[in-house]
Amino acid sequence: MLAIRKLVKIYPGPVTALQGIDLDIPDGMFGLLGPNGAGKSTLMKILAGLLEPTAGTVLWDGEDMLRRPERIWARLGYLPQDFGFYPHLSGEAMLEYLLRLKGIVSPRGPRRLAQELLERVNLDFAAKRKVKTYSGGMRQRLGIAQAIAGNPSLLIVDEPTAGLDPEERHRFYRILTELAQDRTVVLSTHIVEDVAVLCPRFAVIHAGQLVASTTPTEARAALRGSIYEGSVTDAELPGLRERQQVTQSILVEGKRRVRIRTAGNHVPPGFEPSAPTLEDVYMVLVKTARDRDGAGREVPVLAAPREAGR
Repeated sequence: MLAIRKLVKIYPGPVTALQGIDLDIPDGMFGLLGPNGAGKSTLMKILAGLLEPTAGTVLWDGEDMLRRPERIWARLGYLPQDFGFYPHLSGEAMLEYLLRLKGIVSPRGPRRLAQELLERVNLDFAAKRKVKTYSGGMRQRLGIAQAIAGNPSLLIVDEPTAGLDPEERHRFYRILTELAQDRTVVLSTHIVEDVAVLCPRFAVIHAGQLVASTTPTEARAALRGSIYEGSVTDAELPGLRERQQVTQSILVEGKRRVRIRTAGNHVPPGFEPSAPTLEDVYMVLVKTARDRDGAGREVPVLAAPREAGR
């Protein structure tokens, strides 16, 4: 288990990227959800030993990861948000090169190990193709192949599905699910679907602060009975936002469908009860955090919805 305590990171400026994060990450798949700029990548880099925090500790199975990061590198795999490849190399040659850089050896040699890793992430068919011909999803699978080299017990992946089409995203989901069976996988993302599909537990971070640490089931249960859905015109939407807490606003078959969180005695005409989704939970959590920051005071996470007109 990863135990993060009072983790702070302040960049020159000063810019406070992390404001005292306290978080326990169990074995298996764990999601770190938050908007862009929330501090997720900073936290991932600290966990990977690539960035020193300003204060705080990170213990992995009781061992201090920050004091002696070199002691855990051999047991850690990392896929950053932007992973650079040499486009003129083949996938096999690129992976073999990365294995040599990481000092990972195999009795069968680096080439055979590279081939085995490519098979594991379903890229063996493109082993001889140049990386510049790979799709975004293929590049991400190549990144995962280098991250799992050496069979690490801790795998950190930062925004792995951003920009992937639905087919590639679900292929990536299957790979991550398999990997999480026998190791800790920390998945950082701003895509709610990633967490809904993959993670039995997740945390939400906003503006460098921990907003919640929970399970999808518990989080949806906290909103049960308070989510309603209806249709409005684009002209009506601004007024509705002033009176209600809007969690989602999307076009469905050309009509504006809006989901709101409200008390039962303040439901607008035409709105019907709806089962909460993780998207609703995420939007409520982030808005609650913004209200707290704007008011300069604590606002309870998943607090009771405000009454209309207040």
